[in-house]
Amino acid sequence: MNDQRRRRIDQIRDPEFVADLTALGDAELRARRDMCGELDVELSFYRRMLHGRLDLLAFEQRRRRGEETRSLMEALPEILAGDAEPEPPRAPGDSRTIPIAAPDLPDVGRRAVDRALGDDFLGRLPVLTDDDLADVQEMLSAVEADISTQRRAVFEAADLLQAELTRRYREGIAASEPNDA
Repeated sequence: MNDQRRRRIDQIRDPEFVADLTALGDAELRARRDMCGELDVELSFYRRMLHGRLDLLAFEQRRRRGEETRSLMEALPEILAGDAEPEPPRAPGDSRTIPIAAPDLPDVGRRAVDRALGDDFLGRLPVLTDDDLADVQEMLSAVEADISTQRRAVFEAADLLQAELTRRYREGIAASEPNDA
């Protein structure tokens, strides 16, 4: 776990991240759990951004098929306030929260999510063909599926880390810290 240059998701997905948790100190367990929490917030934000773009794209496709008579601008408030996909169910006592403000995000890089969120397809809607729209939808959907897969890996690791901390509290071998147990 010493390679600080590796992306957090790569560190979390590494089997060593949750291997032999009983050998780790409380501080290291908490640090890893906190890393999972921070990455969960980031990935959740990306998913919401991708879903918003997918919703806008779906509206434009419906409008082109004649299923909508409003312009995208007229429908924009409704689309953006629409039925967001619910977060995964949380266990009783789960302290993870959904922030209202955007999280501190890493600099834009070469990741698929950076390219997807940087695409200006909304500004080019009038000139995009139906095939172009389908290509953008496919790309956004693929990136969203990858982000969702990453979130599941983060949840699994966080659950294992929290379970070890909880076990230590039950057995009286961990010092109490805020937001634990």
